Amino acid sequence: MLRLFLLLRSSHGALDRFFRYLVPLAAFGLLSGCSSISYYGQLASGQLHLLQARKPVAELVAEPGTPEKLRQQLLQAEQARAFASAQLKLPDNRSYRVYADIGRPYVVWNVFATPELSLEPETHCFPIAGCVAYRGYYRQGAARGAAALQKQKGLDVYVAGVEAYSTLGWFDDPILSSMLGWGDERLATVIFHELAHQRVYVQDDTAFNESFATFVEQEGARQWRAARGLPLQTQDGSQQRDQFIALVLASRERLKTLYTSPLSAEAKRAGKQAEFERLRREYRVLRDSQWGGKGRFDAWINAPMNNAKLLPFGLYDQWVPAFAQLFVQVDGDWGVFYERVEALGKLTLQARRQALNSIAGQARSHFGR
Repeated sequence: MLRLFLLLRSSHGALDRFFRYLVPLAAFGLLSGCSSISYYGQLASGQLHLLQARKPVAELVAEPGTPEKLRQQLLQAEQARAFASAQLKLPDNRSYRVYADIGRPYVVWNVFATPELSLEPETHCFPIAGCVAYRGYYRQGAARGAAALQKQKGLDVYVAGVEAYSTLGWFDDPILSSMLGWGDERLATVIFHELAHQRVYVQDDTAFNESFATFVEQEGARQWRAARGLPLQTQDGSQQRDQFIALVLASRERLKTLYTSPLSAEAKRAGKQAEFERLRREYRVLRDSQWGGKGRFDAWINAPMNNAKLLPFGLYDQWVPAFAQLFVQVDGDWGVFYERVEALGKLTLQARRQALNSIAGQARSHFGR
């Protein structure tokens, strides 16, 4: 799941403060051109609607008119939220203690773009969040319009709906109605993931941020189930996901080699399409030989394919083994763990990656003994 990190700040119950931050935001847009004014304007409008839609979870649970299914979902979320701060040492604030019914399946739609013969993303840089490989839109029509303009430039483009995102603690992030279709377990782990972004976030290093939050999500889920006396979940679903991601990453590496080769543009285009067919073929073999023919990712694999569609893969998992090993090294002490993660975040990008590779290597060395 990919996130949109916004640039404004407010506090629950004080929407008037929101408008004070529109002034510097508009100024930034003026410096960047008219298209930026329009883009930042829809961000401000979309976030304002979320602020207006929020209601405290405790009030909704207590209201007689709240549907029973929603009440039970919010109660479960409330328990997971309390566990996150008490046991996982995640921020103790109003985030995920409020709820917003947004009336649509996704809160934002992210637009990814790459050159036709490259896997390098078109990046977009923001004052707070740093540079990310997408732009987010609160309306699907606006996302499709932006995608169409990118396609006219000859770029590969992919639009993906997002059910949740983090504002890094700048707002009281709500539980969104788009998150409730996941089930109680998944909702809890997403809360852990998003609060982890509030705990540590490093500009311009998406793989670091997402891998860290994914580890907190996974370890948090394990501890959350143990605290309730529940058995560990079966690994069938995650194993299939990991196998699928491995296929996509292998395909992406072959494409990188193709695009940097001395072949002509025409030959590269032919090789690109052949690679996508290879990916589809290998997926079907895996599905039919190991998954009993159940096509969990059929819709994705059979839809039109391009470079931009491959961008999100790997960002959430690349450094998870390193963070897992780091957690072992600090004997599972969450406070010390976060201190070590923050220290890594202060390194230069190259030094940070070297350190993470070293930590992950220690885990592999220990496993091989």
